[in-house]
Amino acid sequence: MSKIEVNTIETASGSTLTIGKSGDTVTLASGAGQTGFKDVEWQSVKTSDFTAVAGEGYFINTTSGAVTATLPASPSIGDTVQIRDYAGTFATNNVTVNRNSQKIGGVATNGTLSTNNIMLILVYVDTTKGWLATENEEKSISLLPAAAFTAATGGTVTTSGDYKIHSFTSSSNFVLSTVGNSPVQPSGGPAKVSYVVIAGGGAGGGYGGGGAGGFREGTISTDPYAPAKSPLAAPDGLTVSAQTYPVTVGGGGTGNPPGGNDNGGVGASGSNSVFSTITSAGGGGGNAGGHPSQPGVGGSGGGGGHGGSGAAGNTPPVSPPQGNAGGAGGSGGGAPAPNYLGGGGGGAGAVGTTATPNHANGGNGVASSITGSSVTRAGGGGGGGYPPLPDTTPQGGTGNHPGGGGGYAGPGGQTRAGAAGSANKGGGGGAGPPNMQSGSGGSGIVIVRYKYQ
Repeated sequence: MSKIEVNTIETASGSTLTIGKSGDTVTLASGAGQTGFKDVEWQSVKTSDFTAVAGEGYFINTTSGAVTATLPASPSIGDTVQIRDYAGTFATNNVTVNRNSQKIGGVATNGTLSTNNIMLILVYVDTTKGWLATENEEKSISLLPAAAFTAATGGTVTTSGDYKIHSFTSSSNFVLSTVGNSPVQPSGGPAKVSYVVIAGGGAGGGYGGGGAGGFREGTISTDPYAPAKSPLAAPDGLTVSAQTYPVTVGGGGTGNPPGGNDNGGVGASGSNSVFSTITSAGGGGGNAGGHPSQPGVGGSGGGGGHGGSGAAGNTPPVSPPQGNAGGAGGSGGGAPAPNYLGGGGGGAGAVGTTATPNHANGGNGVASSITGSSVTRAGGGGGGGYPPLPDTTPQGGTGNHPGGGGGYAGPGGQTRAGAAGSANKGGGGGAGPPNMQSGSGGSGIVIVRYKYQ
């Protein structure tokens, strides 16, 4: 065998230099360096976690358990790492490819090898794409992370198919320990949640019904309940991360006691409910009559006193709107004068009814199936009257009557106090005319829903 010692070989730019012929082995002398050669040196079989070195290949045996292969931390362009399934067991016990701060295929996530008998070749390109994969066999190779689904604690937890629902009827914490990783891993769950956030309803006043608490909903488009979301739902859910989210559930405004509802008896507004970046405003209190005070603005506005206008809803404004205005008060109907009528409180689905010529119902609530069944919430409180009219008794907003019915007072003992809004539905309280109790607003609720499997 002949030996040739070469110090430097210079060739013309663009030319090709061939060293050796077919079947020859070209080696470097001890202590000599090389650039441009990207051959791979295969290592002994790996059965436990290890850190790869550029230019090496690894047979990995996962018969006894999963293995993590950590890529080089500071690779250069052209660096190559090869991995081969030694025992055909990658599908049973996966190999995690730890990216070690570099991207894999342009994505900043670790990879997972879960196909039996594959050989994977990873070549480093740059910081934008990181390691790019090739394959020398016609087998599928997935460098996507394993599917992840959202996991959390807090509130009362129920399930509906592949979804968990956390219902908060009082202030607490929603603690997210894991979030889904779709669309990076299409078979995982989304890193989003659907939600309903309802504030406390306003209390009824002397004549005007209380406005419903603000109603806000966001629904992930792929959530199966999406066709049964409310008309107020935003087109998408809320993006979340693994952290603790304080949840505030607003209380309803407290109703006025008997004797406190004539001149000066404006109902108390409800309190806000909050989840993450979503705040729903408390419902406005209903107005009294015969004085310059005004009903309360809020998620939905309170109803006006006799002769007065209703208050604005969707305050502060959000899109989609969280509620509606209260109805105006007035006088009229079939009862002898004087007859005083208050407007209905606004509801999430409709404005409060104007009082003239009959008693005023609260504005309707809206229905959502976020919990797996349809429930109507956030109806306005009914307006009050004096004396009673021969028409129907004033009611809260329709649909499970989440808004309280309005009261009335008159001769001959014909009296009724304002009814309270339903608890944890954010309904407005019914009005309470002179010497009658007005209804308190219903407390709010926060509901969070996500895919968990």
